[in-house]
Amino acid sequence: MHLDGFFAPCHGPDVATKTIFGKIIDREIPADIVFEDEQCLAFRDIHPAAPTHILVIPKRPIPMVEQLTPADEGLVGHLFYVAAQLAKKEGLADGYRLVVNNGAEGGQTVFHLHVHLLGGRSLSWPPG
Repeated sequence: MHLDGFFAPCHGPDVATKTIFGKIIDREIPADIVFEDEQCLAFRDIHPAAPTHILVIPKRPIPMVEQLTPADEGLVGHLFYVAAQLAKKEGLADGYRLVVNNGAEGGQTVFHLHVHLLGGRSLSWPPG
């Protein structure tokens, strides 16, 4: 996610601090929303790393992967299901990548769990 400098991101996994994603969910900040249901929201990244770059986020703020609980299992599956459906809708039949960054050293800059859907071009490996 490349939002540093554009909006003030949360600088750590503090649930009490509303992140930019919380502000998008609450419609305090505009976004190009491509999907929404009761559990999640998906919108286009403002600094895309690929021709298709959509973020799928839970509406309930979960700062980092290790803060998931057994009760979140269905939610995480739902995020990936929504990402797969969006990939179909975006015409990414030739392939795409789903990425979850975790922690500062893992590339996470917004501490609200999110899945990056990247596609529309050939993606190399390793990514970082």
